Amino acid sequence: MRLSGRVATITGSGRGMGEVMARAFAREGASVVISDINLEAAQSVAEDIVRQGGKACAVRIDVTKSEDADLLADAAVKQFGKLDIHVNNAGISTTKLFLDTPREDLERILQVNLVGAFLCAQAAVRRMLPNKYGRVINIASLSGQRGGVGRAAYGTSKAALELLTKVMSVELASSGITVNNIAPGAIATKMAAEQHDKATRDAYHYLIPQRRYGTPEEVADAAVFLASEEARHVCGHTLNVDGGYQTAGLMFTLGSSEAPPPPAV
Repeated sequence: MRLSGRVATITGSGRGMGEVMARAFAREGASVVISDINLEAAQSVAEDIVRQGGKACAVRIDVTKSEDADLLADAAVKQFGKLDIHVNNAGISTTKLFLDTPREDLERILQVNLVGAFLCAQAAVRRMLPNKYGRVINIASLSGQRGGVGRAAYGTSKAALELLTKVMSVELASSGITVNNIAPGAIATKMAAEQHDKATRDAYHYLIPQRRYGTPEEVADAAVFLASEEARHVCGHTLNVDGGYQTAGLMFTLGSSEAPPPPAV
């Protein structure tokens, strides 16, 4: 129960990694505001958490709207009395070559992944400041750290989010609010299943030292840590949950004439 007594808001928590994080936070004792652009999905998650003995409520928000960012933060205060933890998880992606990426795609992705995180974090922090306590966790990405094919728009939005996290951390640390990133690598989510073709999956399996995709539960474990008292002196850090991908260089079996191992299934 590392989050007992805490109140958390998580964007995009009606499904995928956000849902798994919300359930993990609730199991650790937090009261959770489930938010998603799909209200039915958010309500379904919140109701299930309550059925299992947790505390949760649901709101529909569009993270790109300032008034919705305020709505989310106010929902936490109104329903549970305060706001301690905010996770910027909502995000969208596309896989298109730089020259094939239309301006509309770039602007849409930046609005959700960067502007949305900016607005929701602002609203959350304004409710945290009176209590001199807070945790903000931004879900960045390995794509914001390395130049991957087809990641012109998505990778740019996540790289900007990493820098925003550093600025926020420096400005807010003395107020008792820590700000950190989680940078997932290839994670077995519905979005990945929809957007990663065989070539993409084979490439990831070959380049990740653990030879597998991560799971949403492994990202949620990292989020619980950063939201807990165990991470009270961690500020402005990016925690990669990527099976070693960011660290890896040349990989082969030393002294062997065999070809590199085939991609994992």
